[in-house]
Order: sequence, then C-alpha cells, then structure tokens
Amino acid sequence: MGSSSKDDSGSDGEASSGDTPPPDSTRFTEGERVLAYHGPRIYEAKVQKAEQRKKDWKYFVHYLGWNKNWDEWVGADRLLKHTEENVSKQQALHKKQNLDKNSKLGRSQTKPKNSADTKTDKEDTKGNATKGKKRKADSNAEKDNISMEKQVKVQIPSTLKKQLVDDWEFVTQQDKLVKLPRSPTVDDILSKYLEYRSKKDGVMTDSIGEVLKGIRCYFDKALPVMLLYKRERQQYQDVIKEDVSPSTIYGAEHLLRLFVKLPELLAYVNIEVETLTRLQQKLLDFLKFLQKNQSTFFLSAYDGSKVSESKSKGKDE
Repeated sequence: MGSSSKDDSGSDGEASSGDTPPPDSTRFTEGERVLAYHGPRIYEAKVQKAEQRKKDWKYFVHYLGWNKNWDEWVGADRLLKHTEENVSKQQALHKKQNLDKNSKLGRSQTKPKNSADTKTDKEDTKGNATKGKKRKADSNAEKDNISMEKQVKVQIPSTLKKQLVDDWEFVTQQDKLVKLPRSPTVDDILSKYLEYRSKKDGVMTDSIGEVLKGIRCYFDKALPVMLLYKRERQQYQDVIKEDVSPSTIYGAEHLLRLFVKLPELLAYVNIEVETLTRLQQKLLDFLKFLQKNQSTFFLSAYDGSKVSESKSKGKDE
C-alpha cells in the first residue's frame, strides 16, 4: 500500500489541496466506514478522528485489514462515501490496474483469462501440465499485483510519525518552510549512517552502500514529484538550479517524507521475497538511526518569512 507519507506526509500536495471545507454532504464522521484513495488504489477504511483545521477538514483513517502503522491523516479529497456506486468504482479501478499490469508484463495472451476460459482449461485434458503451469503463473502475477503493496512495508517509529505531523502543521497550517540549504543535508545523513554501520559491523558492506545509493536516487527523483507541499514548490524552483541534486540542499524533514512514499514507489518493482525482507530490515534500521539522532537531524521550528515573501510577490502556486 502506498506516504507519503499510508504519508501521511501528504507530500504530493494532498494535504494542501483546497482552502474551502467540503460541504456537509461530503463530510465524514468518526466511526464511519469509507473508501479511501492510497496511491493508485482505493481501500476500505474507517474514520477514527475528524478535525477541522483552519478551513480544511482532516480525517484520521484506519485501513481495514491493514496494520495500524498505515493509519494516517488525510483530506476529504482522499475519501469516498461507502456506497454501492463507489464500491463498483473501487472494483472497476482494481480490474483496470490488473489489466494494465498484465499488459506491461508482456504476456502472450491479449487479455486475462475469464472464468469461462479457466473452466475450459480445467476440462481440457490435453497439455494439462503445461496449462496448469500457465494458470499458476497467471495466478501468481495477479496475486503479486494485489499483495505487493501489502508486502512492501516501511514501519515508521512513533516519534518520527509525530515528526511528520509537526512537519505538516508547520507547512500547511502555519505557512512556514524549512530554511534551505539544510545542515545536515540528505547526503550528510546518508554518509553518517554509512559511517555508523561500518563502525558497528566492523566492515563496510556493499549491500548497505547500495541501499543508501538507492535512497539518494529515489529522493532526488521523487522530491519535486511527490515530496513537496504546494507551498514549497516556489522555494524548490528558487534553490534547485541546473546540475544541483536536492539531496545536497534538503535535509531530514523531506527525507522522512520519502519513507512514507516508498511502499508506493516499490510496489511495482520486481523484488524477491528474501531480498524484500532484507531491504525492509535495512530501511527500519536506517529509520531507527534517524530516530536516535532526531534532535540533531530535524528542525524544531520552521522559517515563516519565505512563504510570506512568495505570497506578496504572487508566486505561490
């Protein structure tokens, strides 16, 4: 399941999507069963808390059947009433994504097997072993499509979850920004972690280096696409010039948002179960390192001047 945040860092603008609260007909109540967008999918969820923050309603939801680590604050634009019409919409979207993934896998068949095709296969005794393998491969691919997001889990420690909430409050509710460039930067933090692991393990392993290299690459690519709030975009354009990597400018605040989005980003990567387990352990260890150094790596207050300047110039998108 996919940040931001499951977020929520809400970092792809969802936390700042509008200034007008939804009309009464679209508001949701505590205890209400709903449908919630997360990444490209729609999941069943339950509203646990509802709060009006300034002009926007925010809802703390629990995804039914999922670990409470995925619980998050979302805006009304992420929720749907649990009606027959919306359930049909959920099912149609699920089918469409299965079809899209099947076509990307480059299968020889032009469309997925329907129930009639499956029945015919079962009745056909000729070449049964070959067809059995083909059906098993189809089943596994569809199962992977359904469960991959569920398999890729990044467990964020509770104190870092609070850090994400504070981060959201500073930017979207208090009109403040992280003052850039940050110190330490994302690159600095990754280097410090590599040094920390090398001392602890007594050796510098290639696998740790590869994971950190991947984190840096994902961060640089994902930051402008899904890790910035609406109010931060102008700042990004001001500070990131040609040939400048975001990881050399931004710090822990934006790096933490990446870990909310990683399940969504990794959902369509072909990873073996054993490799996935090791990766999740390494990501959790890195998050614990961030938690251990939270007071050093993270700002306790953001800068309010830059947003005001951008607004006065009419540049804020």
